[in-house]
Amino acid sequence: MSDSLLSYETLVHAVAGAMGSVTAMTVFFPLDTARIRLQVDESRKSKSTPIILAEIAKEEGILSLYRGWFPVISSLCCSNFVYFYTFNTLKRVMVSDKSRPGKDLLMGFISGTVNVLLTTPMWVVNTRLKLQGAKFRNEELHQTHYKGIFDAFSQIIANEGVGTLWNGMLPSLVLVFNPAVQFMFYEAMKRKAGRGGRKISSLKIFLIGAIAKAIATSATYPLQTVQAILRFGQFKSDGKGGLLGSLRNVVSLLMDRIKRHGLLGLYKGLEAKLLQTVLTAALMFVVYEKITAATIKLMGLQRKLKH
Repeated sequence: MSDSLLSYETLVHAVAGAMGSVTAMTVFFPLDTARIRLQVDESRKSKSTPIILAEIAKEEGILSLYRGWFPVISSLCCSNFVYFYTFNTLKRVMVSDKSRPGKDLLMGFISGTVNVLLTTPMWVVNTRLKLQGAKFRNEELHQTHYKGIFDAFSQIIANEGVGTLWNGMLPSLVLVFNPAVQFMFYEAMKRKAGRGGRKISSLKIFLIGAIAKAIATSATYPLQTVQAILRFGQFKSDGKGGLLGSLRNVVSLLMDRIKRHGLLGLYKGLEAKLLQTVLTAALMFVVYEKITAATIKLMGLQRKLKH
């Protein structure tokens, strides 16, 4: 167990996963900007992603499409490092002979839970920084004034309490099924594509990653909208804390969204989310596989040279 936990190869997977996610998110970051605006700002009309991006660039400047890039990338880097490290550690411990979809799903769920508990505060801060300075259509949303990541942490703790840093944790824990389902489909399709020792091309990895993420995102999108609203911190809750209070907030937000915009209102911004998350995940897996394969190959060569 200790060998699996402190394995050099596990560390390689974690670093490769973090680097893959940072590269992919940087390329497709404006799509995430469009997605979060549509989720949080209810008064903004749901239009096609290019139109939303053009509106934001015209009203707030072209650089606003990359507003909050650093805190998002920092959070994503830590988040994916934790996820890939946990997933590959469990893979070494739990998978003795053959991988199975059930085991992949369980490993994904455990990895996601560990990730949520450790990194939710970073996501709360980066959601607020990403929306700082945005021109909202909804007049009930007010501006925040944070000077950076550390200032945001200190202001939130001082003004709203430490517990606020875990806002949206309940939907995040439920959303653990998103990466769990994604990894289950990804591992299953990758095993099928590589059956008989066949080499899997970068294009195949890209397509496998895209399909896996599209399935997972479509299934869990309404909860992702609730998660974004709770992280932004301007939802007026009933004031009750604990698990029951969090559950009420989630149900209340879902019902309010349906009441105001109909069932399709739960999927506002899905187009932008699918574009961003599917392309990001697909590119991430390509970079991840390439870095992992190259590093492990180099490690193998180094071992041979030593002997």
